[in-house]
Amino acid sequence: MVETVAGWVGDAERCLLALDAPLGWPAALGPALAAHRAGAVIREPSDRLFRRETDRDVHRRFRKMPLEVGAERIARTARAALETLDEVRSRTGLAIPLAWGPNETGRAAVIEVYPAGTLLTHGFPAAGYKKPEQRPVREAILDRLAGVLALPDDREPMLMDADRLDAAVCILAAADFLAGRAVPPGDQTTARKEGWIWVAGGTSTERCVDHGRDHPV
Repeated sequence: MVETVAGWVGDAERCLLALDAPLGWPAALGPALAAHRAGAVIREPSDRLFRRETDRDVHRRFRKMPLEVGAERIARTARAALETLDEVRSRTGLAIPLAWGPNETGRAAVIEVYPAGTLLTHGFPAAGYKKPEQRPVREAILDRLAGVLALPDDREPMLMDADRLDAAVCILAAADFLAGRAVPPGDQTTARKEGWIWVAGGTSTERCVDHGRDHPV
């Protein structure tokens, strides 16, 4: 996987990686655990320890809570994603920083995305498509995706495997980000510590910035 992704990054004039994995942890978690001793109470509320502000933002907008990187097994996925990203950086010699806006992607950058949120904001089915027997729902999602993405002629791998379908949805999330449709964080300091899930649309107290530019994906 590292070799494949590094090849894509190395061959592209510009490249944006959209990862369906947390790229940071809740800001309150580290200090609370560093000061803790076995048997002592932890005063911080569970939501502050285990959920990031971006998780709460997605829940406010879509009524769907991402897995808690501070409490769920997704933490292993997060660590693996960061290790993979570090290996790609090493192979390409590129910094590949997190992007915080469509105009900050440079030669290569990375963002965190959430396929379920992207499906919801585009009005596509966002549940009931993961299991092998739920192929008809995957077919419906792919039919909708074909209206906004240039899909490969052979869709069978995405029909057989929901993870491959999610990868295509990550591309849609990246396109939303590059077009300025994704909602930015209101608190940049917290977001740069914890990470931020880039999802377009939805009801939010934050303003979605439209930069008025077309960007290649």
